[in-house]
Amino acid sequence: MKKRFLLRLDPRLYDALAKWAADDLRSVNAQIEYLLSRAAREAGRLREDEKEGEPPDEPQSKDF
Repeated sequence: MKKRFLLRLDPRLYDALAKWAADDLRSVNAQIEYLLSRAAREAGRLREDEKEGEPPDEPQSKDF
């Protein structure tokens, strides 16, 4: 299940995102998610093998 949250944007930024989304045949929401996912992968914050919308694997605890 996807998380919902309120996002406030400058109207000029929203207009730019809306045009970009239309050019890429996406909704504004899908465009924002795509851009954030791409930025997170490029920054090393999201592994390439993680599927979008799925939480990362929990670290395995080691019992000693």
